[in-house]
Amino acid sequence: MRELAERPEDVPLVFAERFNSGDPAAVAEVYESGAVFVPEPGTPLTGAEAQAANGRFVGLGVPISVRPRHVYATADIALLIVDWLIEGTDRDGRPVRIEGTATDVARRGPDGRWRYIIDNPFGVVLSNSGRPSDIRV
Repeated sequence: MRELAERPEDVPLVFAERFNSGDPAAVAEVYESGAVFVPEPGTPLTGAEAQAANGRFVGLGVPISVRPRHVYATADIALLIVDWLIEGTDRDGRPVRIEGTATDVARRGPDGRWRYIIDNPFGVVLSNSGRPSDIRV
C-alpha cells in the first residue's frame, strides 16, 4: 500500500488507493487527528463520527477514482479541488454512482507527510438549509 503523501497533490491518490483497499483504518491514516470530514453538505464531523461516516463509504465495496483539478500550496498548508467518482455495484448487487468535486485542505505534518485536515467531498454544494456551513478546524 502506498505510503502517506510527500507532496500535497498526492494526497487524493493515496486516499483513493487506501479507500479501494477496503480498509477503513488505512483510510483514517490519511487524516490528521481532529480532522473534519463532511459526509453530506452541512454535516461536519470529527473523531470517531468522522471515521464511522468515512467507513460507510468504504463499506459500500465500490471503488473510488479521483482527479485532482487544482492544488494550491503555501508552506505547510494546501487547498485541493478534486473531482471524484464512486461507481460500481455494491455488496448487495445494487448499482452505485456517487460523485462530486471536493474542496479539501491538507497539512504537512512534522514527519513531512501530508494529511487531510478538512475533507469536504461535496465542496460547494449547499447544506439542506440552503445556506453554506461554517467549518472550523
